[in-house]
Amino acid sequence: MASIGFIGLGNMGGPMARNLLKAGHSVTVFDLSKDAAAALAEAGASVAGSAGEAASGVEIVVSMLPAGRHVEAVYGGNDGVIARAGEGTLLIDSSTIDVATARKVAAQAADAGLAMVDAPVSGGVGGAEAGTLTFMVGGDADAFAKANPILGAMGKNIFHAGGAGNGQAAKICNNMLLGISMIGTAEAFNLAEKLGLDAQTFFDISSTASGQCWSMTSYCPAPGPVPTSPANNDYKPGFAAAMMLKDLRLAQEAAALAQAPTPLGSEAASLYGLMEATGKDGVDFSGIIKMLRGDL
Repeated sequence: MASIGFIGLGNMGGPMARNLLKAGHSVTVFDLSKDAAAALAEAGASVAGSAGEAASGVEIVVSMLPAGRHVEAVYGGNDGVIARAGEGTLLIDSSTIDVATARKVAAQAADAGLAMVDAPVSGGVGGAEAGTLTFMVGGDADAFAKANPILGAMGKNIFHAGGAGNGQAAKICNNMLLGISMIGTAEAFNLAEKLGLDAQTFFDISSTASGQCWSMTSYCPAPGPVPTSPANNDYKPGFAAAMMLKDLRLAQEAAALAQAPTPLGSEAASLYGLMEATGKDGVDFSGIIKMLRGDL
């Protein structure tokens, strides 16, 4: 079992840290929220007074932070993770951030003689709680091999995407595709309804035809056909529209830098931006069907 410092105990980080404890690892946690840290202490974790302290005297550091600027702040500086981590410590950042920042921080870690992987996740809060997350990992092969068993305590599917930053690249490309497909699925169900097809009938047909996709069969935006989808729980977020918009904007930043045309990705970002502008981005991202219907 490993000694692990875990930084960031939000909706995703808290359950992830709990699963490391359940797997028998020794976990020291830090979060700006004392309540979040206290909840993990009740589950058996030790609580550090700073991110740097959480990184001291452990074999592995895992972080789950909101944005690139937070990752830079936590890992950099005289009291940051890189400065405080001991020789041989493996750094795992599971935040979803821009590719450029992920590569910059990984380079800083390498300059300090530390191995680092970017390992963003897919699977939402439910996956974090169940330990069934998908990890997309960027970093060299040795660092990936060392990280694999730790990630395996928090997730079910673990993929090596290549060098530093490639985990972030895989995540934002995947979520751009998801955002686009969810909008298309929502449009199709809305049109079907306007043309006199009820949701279940359209689902039964399209889910076995060429329009089939994950956004339809696993996360249907129309109430009825998929009982476990947020559409049947008043669109309470498994993955909030605000988080989808964050990922779509990261994809657009990356596309601009890479000079890759993504017209549908751009339009998807604009549509989810409308949800943000009207203060409705706290609902599940599948709730965009309600905006299309004019009742959000």
